[in-house]
Amino acid sequence: MKKNEKKEELEAQTAEAQVDIEAEVDPKDEEINKLNEIIKGLEADKAETNDKYLRVLAEYDNFRKRTQKEREALYQDAYIDAVSALLPIVDNVEMALKFTVDENDKKGIEMIVSAVHQTLEKMGVSEVETKTFDPSLHNAVMHVDDESLGEGEIVEVFQKGYACGDRVIRYAMVKVAN
Repeated sequence: MKKNEKKEELEAQTAEAQVDIEAEVDPKDEEINKLNEIIKGLEADKAETNDKYLRVLAEYDNFRKRTQKEREALYQDAYIDAVSALLPIVDNVEMALKFTVDENDKKGIEMIVSAVHQTLEKMGVSEVETKTFDPSLHNAVMHVDDESLGEGEIVEVFQKGYACGDRVIRYAMVKVAN
């Protein structure tokens, strides 16, 4: 029986030592657990802050791109407005060329018309083609039924149309057949 008593006594001492060790470890484990909770909270705050940062960065990038597009569109609109303000003058000079009788005057006006067309061409402005009717380029103000002409063929141009790139500055006013 002594063996059992010694065994029980040894087990009791071991249990007491285990309790003492756990008592010593528990405060440290609690402290570690608290620190782990703080770390988890800080990591969550970091993830949230990083997400906010990325969103603000994306918003700024979108703002920068949008303002760049608006600036380019504003420039293009101002450019087209300036050119469209000059078109009536071009029309008047071309009309003066048609009705000028004196050869010297006619030659001078031809030089002006040529210079104006060259300048418009350098600016990227071109006349709208007026062979067949296209509603995206022409404004049909008159209609003629003539079997000798093809359908949608432009018979007469009352006012030239102009375009800058793919944007129409002024629609051509035309008379259309059939």
